[in-house]
Amino acid sequence: MSNCTVLTEFLLMRFADRWELRFLHSMLFLLMYLATLIGNLTIVTATTFDQNLHTPMYFFLRNLSILDMCYISVTVPNACVNFLSDNRAISVAGCASQIFLVVYCVYVELLFLTLMAHDRYAAICHPLHYPVIISHRFCVQMTLASMLSGLFYAGVHTGNTFRLSFCQSNVVHQFFCDIPSLLRLSSSNIFSNLLLNFVSAFLIGGTCFIFIAMSYSHIFSTVLKFPIKEQGKAFSTCVPHIIVVSVFLSSGISVYLKPSVSSDTIQDMILSVFYTIVPPFLNPLIYGLRNKQIKEAVRKIMLRNFYSKNI
Repeated sequence: MSNCTVLTEFLLMRFADRWELRFLHSMLFLLMYLATLIGNLTIVTATTFDQNLHTPMYFFLRNLSILDMCYISVTVPNACVNFLSDNRAISVAGCASQIFLVVYCVYVELLFLTLMAHDRYAAICHPLHYPVIISHRFCVQMTLASMLSGLFYAGVHTGNTFRLSFCQSNVVHQFFCDIPSLLRLSSSNIFSNLLLNFVSAFLIGGTCFIFIAMSYSHIFSTVLKFPIKEQGKAFSTCVPHIIVVSVFLSSGISVYLKPSVSSDTIQDMILSVFYTIVPPFLNPLIYGLRNKQIKEAVRKIMLRNFYSKNI
């Protein structure tokens, strides 16, 4: 270990080496990035300026949209630059920052999705007690608790990763810095890191998934008592939520719990897309832009701006 050279940078991977494919990948990522920003910004604007949307449901949706814009901004812009340029390097400090922000956003996103499932459960299964169960104070407290605990969670994982020595290689087999890829490069004993990943994945991810599944199972059992027409609306809303959460959790857990000795770079990179880019991209479509109240709020804001410009 005394002969170990201190690394100053890491090299990120691309999906392909051919310039045409790199350009295609960068354009695809860029389009998804812009669509994500526009969709989430639309929801934030509508839920902020329309007084009718100042409810717990849209409070959580607004926070999720803000988080998603930050989440996708951590990885995609840097990936697009790496795809288009010949410079794949990222500094150690930049890599650590990226890992911290990705872990933080994944953690907070999962808690926000859990809170939103609880909000829908309270609204559908206990409508008379909904204002008491999901009060404004509860919303603020749970949001702050999620964000503050996320700082601690991300700090522990980032610190535990960068206490290791990296002497074997500086090529990260991923299009952004993530913990599993760095663990494969370490020349230190990574047992404690693998144990921490395993425990946190099952403790946090498993608990949230069980809570979400229980919430929606209660929702479905209640919805089945509704008229057929209302059942269709409820199922069309809830089923996409469950699909996105399932894809988000399954892809993230499969990457983080994969044995460090086995590495299929392209497969890992594709799986990472499903928990870093797809959820922020789909969340506006599933949670907000299909919603009639959101559409009406956007229409009002556009008409208000149109009339103000023409007066």
